[in-house]
This record gives sequence, structure tokens and C-alpha cells, in this order.
Amino acid sequence: MLFGLSNDEIASKLNRGEVNIAIYGLGRVGLPLAAAWLRAGQRVIGVDVNKNVVDMINMGLSPIKDEPLIPEVIREFVEAGRFKATTDLVEASRICEVKFIAVPTGIVNGRFDSRFLEDALRGIGKGLKKGDGVCIECTVPPTTTEVFAKGILEDESGLKAEEDFALAFSPERIYEGRALEDLEVRYPKIVGGIGPKSTEFFASLYGRIAKKGVIMMSSARAAELSKIFEGVYRDVNIALANELASLCSFYNVDFFEIRSASNSQPFCHLHKPGVGVGGPCIPVYPYFLLECASKFNLNLDLIKLARSINEAMPKNTVSLIIDFLMGRVDDFSKIKVAILGLAFRGNIADSRGSPTYDLVRLLLSFGVKIVVHDPFISMDNTLNSLGVHLTNSIEEAVRNANVVLIATDHDFYLGLDWIYLSNLMVEPKLLFDGRGIIDLSNIPKNLNFMGIGRPNKF
Repeated sequence: MLFGLSNDEIASKLNRGEVNIAIYGLGRVGLPLAAAWLRAGQRVIGVDVNKNVVDMINMGLSPIKDEPLIPEVIREFVEAGRFKATTDLVEASRICEVKFIAVPTGIVNGRFDSRFLEDALRGIGKGLKKGDGVCIECTVPPTTTEVFAKGILEDESGLKAEEDFALAFSPERIYEGRALEDLEVRYPKIVGGIGPKSTEFFASLYGRIAKKGVIMMSSARAAELSKIFEGVYRDVNIALANELASLCSFYNVDFFEIRSASNSQPFCHLHKPGVGVGGPCIPVYPYFLLECASKFNLNLDLIKLARSINEAMPKNTVSLIIDFLMGRVDDFSKIKVAILGLAFRGNIADSRGSPTYDLVRLLLSFGVKIVVHDPFISMDNTLNSLGVHLTNSIEEAVRNANVVLIATDHDFYLGLDWIYLSNLMVEPKLLFDGRGIIDLSNIPKNLNFMGIGRPNKF
């Protein structure tokens, strides 16, 4: 029993490493969270429905390779007997006093997809004990914790939230590629419980791993909205950048030059434009709000418009490339396009929601041949199903290509020798910078150039 003890008593148990913690969902949120609690001296049980993930962890191997320290932490604490994984949702709940939920959430047909969250909650509820605590970390629409989660846990357990067990929401605030650092030292943790006791309980726990401290919110729904607002802010501002970049193209000036100058004033924070917004977060969160707002007949016009602008960027990009090719070639089936980057963001191996998939499908509709390059990803089922080759060799991707399209801002692409690569290409040659990473002074004269918000060079 932990919930109901004083903060000093909880601290004493934590100091002795006597708190058993279950992490539901062993992905890019759950594994760093497990690592943080292991480094804080507690025993952790990882729970996942994917048996391959569970088996890997129990062998001391990390399913995620591109997060600093995560593989080392897993190996160390599995060998020490303080970390193990299981597919048994109920048994993990019975063993552990504290349960954190970090399962995937998203949208299906524009609506919140709660399937994995519900499964986790039902498993936890069946093993829930008096004095336990449950906290949701995956992003959810407002009132999910205090209505949806509370109802399931109480029905399955026969216990009462805020009286018999603590229930709260605390949004993950991590950036892929530095998740453990973000969790432990970079940002404060946000916590909102279904009541003051739940909030204080989880604030006392999170204070053990978050060196920046804890922000205690007035409610779970306030905490839920804080996370969604972070993502929607970025989506709206990226849409603004995309529109301004389009204007720059008509003036044949460089948006990125203008952005740098404008952002030298502290009240301006222009974001970067690009071929699309990917990942499991930013493209999803606006739909959480739009679905909620529809229940109140509230129109969130700006949010809806921003999402439509960003979703149109792959189509806009392909249109620019096709316009360039029109009049220069008479048979698109002879055209090869090399797309550089499958990951949705630079320097990671995660392609979830990547705009590259939209670019591929749109370009295929014109009959061109496509090769995708990524330095971090070696295999992709979606590309395989589309008959598109994925390679880690930049020479293989660019050789005999007419168009090279930069879709991801990997650092690898910053140092490419475009004189060398342009000589591997065939006419008509076009380099299209979809992420604003090309130094215009490095473009050889025999290579046509276009980009999102970049001046044309023909």
C-alpha cells in the first residue's frame, strides 16, 4: 500500500527501493520512463502485448536503438534482476503498487482511438489494490482520465478513485533522440489528478525522477489539455510558415534567410516550413480538439485550417516537381525520383506518419520510378507493399535519378557533395529542398534547384 501514506513515508519507501512500478507500453515513451525509474532505484515490470518486445527486453536487449542510454539501462537492470517484462497485464498490476500507462493513442477516421488504452485500463483494474496509483502518460482528449479511465478502473476493481486508489494524468514531454534526458533533467513534469490527493501523490513520485520539479495542475483535464495545446501550437505555426514560404517562392527569395532575421526580435518565433508534418503527435492532436469541440458546436476554424494547410504540403510539393518536369520530358515512366529521408524527423529511425509516404504515393500516380534513402532505416513494410526500394546507400539512390527530393532533415544530408552527386544524376536534373537544409552556395551550375520557401535556380 502506497496511496494514503504521508510524503515522508513514500519517500522512505522510495529511498529503500521498495516501490514496484509497472509501465504499460514499452515504446518510445514507456521505455524511457522505465529507465528513469530504474535509475531512481525502483523495481520495474514492463508490460506490452507484443511478445517479441517482451522477449527482447528479458534478454537484456532494447527494442529502441536510437535513444541514448536506453540500451545500456535495460541491459544493466535486467542482469541485476530489477527489470523484467511481461505480456500479463493483470499480474503486473497485482504485483505493482504504481502503474504508468504509455500505450499508443491516435485517431481513426478523425476520432480518438482508445482501444489500447482501454485494454490497459481493464487489465490494470482487474489487478488493482487499495493503496495503488494509476497515471496515464499517453496523450488523450480532455476528461479521458476522470470519466473514461475512472469508470473502467472502478468497474473492474470495485474500488473508488481518490479514496482507495490515486488516479492522475501526466503528459509525456519528450523529444525522440533525447527522451531520457528530457524526462530527467530538461523539463518539469506536469501532473493533474482527479482530486487533490491523487495530484499530490503523483507529484511526490515524479519529484523523484524529474529534476526540474513538478507542476501541479488544478485537474486532470487541465493537464490533458496542456499537452494537446503544445502540439496544436506547433501545428498552427508550421502552417503559417508554410504559407509564408509559398509567398517567398513568388518573390524568389529565401524564407530561411527572412526567418532568421525576423526571429532576431524576441516576439517573433517563426517555425520551419516543409513537405509535411509527420509523427504520432502533431498531426493527431488537432483532431482530439476538433472532436471535443464538435460536442459543444464550437468551431475551431484556425486549428482546422492549419491542419488542412499542412496536410496539403506533400501534394503541393509533388505539383511543383511535376510542373518542372512538364515540357522537359514526354514520358514520366523514364523518370527516377530519389527521396532522401523516410523518418518523420531528422536523426531518428521512426517513420510513423511520415509525409514521405504521401510523397511516394502521389509520385507513383504519375508513373515515375522511386527510390527512398534513409541512413537510419533499413526496412519498411509500407514501401515494400508499394514496390518502392529503400536503401542506405546515397549513391544507389541518386545514381541515374532525375529528381532528388530532400524530405527529412537528417544531419547526414547537410554534408553531401552536390558536385559529386549531380554527376551521378541524369537530365533533366532537379534538386528539391523540402526541409530548408541546403546551402545555396553549394549547388553546382549543372543542377536545377527548387524548394519549399527557397529561391529557384534554373
